Amino acid sequence: MIEEKLDDYALGKSSGQKIKKIKAGIVGCGSMGQEIAILIAKAGIEVSFVEVSEEKIQESLKSIEKTIDNIIERWGMTSGDKRSIMSRISGSTNYDILSDCSIAIEAINTKKWVPNQPVRKEVFKNIEQAVSNDCIIASNASTVVISDLSVVLDNPTRAIGVHFIAPTLKTEIIEINRCRNTSKATVEFTKKFAATIGKDVVEIMGSPGNISTRIIVAMINEACTLLMEGVAEVADIDTTMMQGYGLQFGPFALADRIGLDKLTKWMEGLYNEYGDVKYKTSPLIRRMVRAGMLGQKVGEGFYMYKPDGTRYSKTGPVRTLGH
Repeated sequence: MIEEKLDDYALGKSSGQKIKKIKAGIVGCGSMGQEIAILIAKAGIEVSFVEVSEEKIQESLKSIEKTIDNIIERWGMTSGDKRSIMSRISGSTNYDILSDCSIAIEAINTKKWVPNQPVRKEVFKNIEQAVSNDCIIASNASTVVISDLSVVLDNPTRAIGVHFIAPTLKTEIIEINRCRNTSKATVEFTKKFAATIGKDVVEIMGSPGNISTRIIVAMINEACTLLMEGVAEVADIDTTMMQGYGLQFGPFALADRIGLDKLTKWMEGLYNEYGDVKYKTSPLIRRMVRAGMLGQKVGEGFYMYKPDGTRYSKTGPVRTLGH
């Protein structure tokens, strides 16, 4: 059934070529790549990922299993579902594992924003050398212009941005970001693929940061300014935005959830692109990163966190780091 849904959108349809089997590839299987892999495999699609070493492959597979175990415990997925999902996920250090993919998604985790994106460009070139002419080449990067990556491809018409918004297994939309060369067939295939894995699509025209990242970054920066000015405390600012505007998370809880190191990378990318002060990393966030206060993943950020993820307020004001 999946083959029937997606086959009509194959890039080679007009030339008589057909995708015989729908398969997805992922390059970089860190936390985001793992969630994408589970999402796709859960929809009945085979997933192959590329990592830098066998050790990383095993770490990724174990982490995927742990995530699914948490889903079983909290959301009612069965052990049979787990076996089915895991049977569809495989990893390799060799890009050749992507040779029969219909779509290959770059999801590498870079420690900091780097001008010109040389690592992601290299990944794009490696993907193109391994896949067929029908395969769509996508990037999950949130603050990169997809046209900057597509320039290294022999066929840039198949390049597209597909931004999975975290938490990927819960959110309902994907932002797809096209460049001027992205073909209609690429867009239509990606939209149909998104629907197959249970996601709605928002289309964006060539904007680094998409919609979500640009708005989130500006909001968190402004919240930091309010905090450093002494206008209100962390919990009060979050409560205002949650209860006043119906947000699931306030700006500080959201920053902790994203990770302040990752947030800094987004801010650096957007500030470099637009030069607008609203995207410039708050000095409070910079100092918290240097102090190792990266958010929920380390147990301390704007809030403190128990091992089970329970959040509670600090006894002292965070803004003192900004002085």
